[in-house]
Amino acid sequence: MFGLGLGELLIILVIVLVLFSRRLPDLGEGLGKSIKKFRKGLSDPDDIDVTPKDESDKKG
Repeated sequence: MFGLGLGELLIILVIVLVLFSRRLPDLGEGLGKSIKKFRKGLSDPDDIDVTPKDESDKKG
């Protein structure tokens, strides 16, 4: 994978954990919420009414 061995990948993982450890819970929470919304969107029918409105409904 891009010419990186296991040792290099572990070093990169440790560096990422050290630098971004404060943001990891926020990233995990955001990812979880987005997955939940995506699944809900797949299972629920569309709530948007796309039927065209009658022109006679307009006051003019």
